[in-house]
Amino acid sequence: MTPLEKKIRRLIDRNGPISVNEYMAICLYDPDHGYYTHQEPFGVSGDFTTAPEISQLFGEMIGVWLVLAWQAYSRPEAVRLVEIGPGRGTLMADVQRVIGELAPDLLAAANAHLVETSPRLRAIQQKTLKTASAPIHWHKDLDEIENGFTLLFSNELFDAIPIRQFVYTDHGWRERTIIVGNAGKLAFQAGPAALDPPAWAQDASLGQIIEIAPAREALMSRIGARLVREGGSALAIDYGHDISKPGETLQAVRRHRYADVLSTPGECDLTSHVDFEALANAARLEGAHVWPVISQGQFLISLGLLERAGALGAQKTAVVQNEIRHAANRLAGTGSGQMGNLFRVLCLGSDATPVPPFGDATT
Repeated sequence: MTPLEKKIRRLIDRNGPISVNEYMAICLYDPDHGYYTHQEPFGVSGDFTTAPEISQLFGEMIGVWLVLAWQAYSRPEAVRLVEIGPGRGTLMADVQRVIGELAPDLLAAANAHLVETSPRLRAIQQKTLKTASAPIHWHKDLDEIENGFTLLFSNELFDAIPIRQFVYTDHGWRERTIIVGNAGKLAFQAGPAALDPPAWAQDASLGQIIEIAPAREALMSRIGARLVREGGSALAIDYGHDISKPGETLQAVRRHRYADVLSTPGECDLTSHVDFEALANAARLEGAHVWPVISQGQFLISLGLLERAGALGAQKTAVVQNEIRHAANRLAGTGSGQMGNLFRVLCLGSDATPVPPFGDATT
């Protein structure tokens, strides 16, 4: 039994069942034993590998998009370059390098802002970015960033923000909670909290589960409001679905394998698929313009992934060329274990200014 499971059991014993939302928040962000507080999640030696860690190609394409966005918005003289949930800092490092090569004036106009709540990850980011060109500022919250034109991006951020789950029972929709079951193990149970279901969950069968994510939508609302107020554009890249729909997607990953969601709390990553329709609606309510969601593969290829991969492989050994080819395929391919279709890209802006590949004939 992990130290965090002992703490969760004490909470249940003292206060009764806890919601899935509470369970996720404790498992991921508990200050003493939370996953992001004390585990090393990234890379081969961790539990999962994110796109920036697979290849520099990913960050370079984000950098290309940021240059295009800056140009589309008439090259403002002061730019807040914002990343929320910056992991090891790899993505921001790759982004700054490409911006420096393609648009030195943008790099000179930019201040980089990283929104990070984990002191441990912040220390890693500081090492990664110690030679970065643009001044870097760290914040615990988006609202700490000074006002001004903003180019914002996130990768695998929203999937780790806690969700609520509801299960359809003989008594209607009831919030799913976690208890200590008869076998002495953590278990799921339908709690007393009811839900007036959204339109997309009206035709339900017994036992069906839906997920809603008020905290995710609240953050997207704040991003949309900032863009409308200050001007700019934002990207959200994550795995999920374009249209709101029923289904359970809560999952745990440990050592690059799926694990039991209720086992080893604090020692495995907990995520769920992102409802991009809900995020888009939250941004629109703030007045932001939202472009249709596209796949990560379409996004990367449209910005020149294949051409850049070819350039990186030029004059290299066959082994290196194969590694680059494999990385590009993993990022943009559509087969099993590849990210091209599973991951989606949402783009929003302060107005309808198109930034390729959004707003052109391909979307």
